[in-house]
Amino acid sequence: MFSGIIADVGIITRAEDRDGGLRLSVATEVLGMDDVQIGDSIAVNGVCLTVVKIDGHTFTVDVSRETLNCTVGLERQGGHVNLEKALRLSDRLGGHLVSGHVDGVGEVVAFNDIGESWRLVVRAPQALAKYIATKGSITINGVSLTVNHVAGSEFDMNLIPHTLDVTTLNELKTGTKVNLEIDLIARYVERMMQGEKEESK
Repeated sequence: MFSGIIADVGIITRAEDRDGGLRLSVATEVLGMDDVQIGDSIAVNGVCLTVVKIDGHTFTVDVSRETLNCTVGLERQGGHVNLEKALRLSDRLGGHLVSGHVDGVGEVVAFNDIGESWRLVVRAPQALAKYIATKGSITINGVSLTVNHVAGSEFDMNLIPHTLDVTTLNELKTGTKVNLEIDLIARYVERMMQGEKEESK
């Protein structure tokens, strides 16, 4: 599990084809690799990946073709990626509970400077739109954000300067594809409601 609070912006230093997927090497300056072991999980642009090699400030992960087919931002060598280590039981939950399993890919509709912050508007796949609620949580490229308004399949958020300084969201522009993970609670509520309907039949 993760919190959606980004610890560092890393760089994909190598993207090597491997059995239909990719083996990625990611360099990080401040993530802190001293307590990371082979087999640990790190969220890369919101995608939970398993560390298979560590070399100083660089770690290596394998990405399956299935993961590549349903996410964005993991295939470009030289690209910047948001990084977060898996939560420990003693960690503060500064964002919200994030699984690192991307639910779908959205598209940036608008990204505008409105003075004290930036307004980000994203269009979600229709199948995910029903899970996104005003004042609810959403994860975009691994970053925990609060939804301001929802209109159909589009929703908007305000990003403060600090968020732009410490994540890759400052690279967004109209048309950019982004990884989306909806709030886990919404999934569980839907499942509970489905169970109640089945029992009432």
